Amino acid sequence: MTIDNDNFIDQLYMKNEDALMYVIDEYGGLIKAVIRKNMSCLNGKQEECFNDVLLSVWEHIASFQPDKNSFKNWIAAIAKYKSIDYMRKHKYETDKIVYDEMENYELQSEDRLAILDNEISARTEELLSILKPQDREILIRIYANEEPVEQVSQELNIEKSVIYNRISRAKKKLRMQKGV
Repeated sequence: MTIDNDNFIDQLYMKNEDALMYVIDEYGGLIKAVIRKNMSCLNGKQEECFNDVLLSVWEHIASFQPDKNSFKNWIAAIAKYKSIDYMRKHKYETDKIVYDEMENYELQSEDRLAILDNEISARTEELLSILKPQDREILIRIYANEEPVEQVSQELNIEKSVIYNRISRAKKKLRMQKGV
């Protein structure tokens, strides 16, 4: 049987290995790009993460819901979250690589933390960029700066109930962006 775009998902359900080969051929580049983006400082673990993504697709194809998302988005989300898991799992190794690369600059531990904070901030800013500026400010002040809702409400001259509504809508929009 020939595996193509019309039947590869059904074949994955039936555990046809040729369907997995089709996924590698069609979506392998996407998976590798997502992994490379999120694991740039863990080159040695990228292939292992790639294989884990494929294993996850193989084992959890039943959780794919074509009416909610495209297969391309679904597999990209799996790759993204697997690569983030790898970064967490190998945090010590990542810190060592970052430190080794910057050893010539004789960085203090505070500087290393600042670099990691900047990377996290950049990723957070990228995620929050889909929100309206005022909603972004509210989320940052309440969750990042840990300001009380009452204080934010008073300073922005917005009722607390409106703040809670904006937070709820912003979270929903972020979840939809992530594909969750």
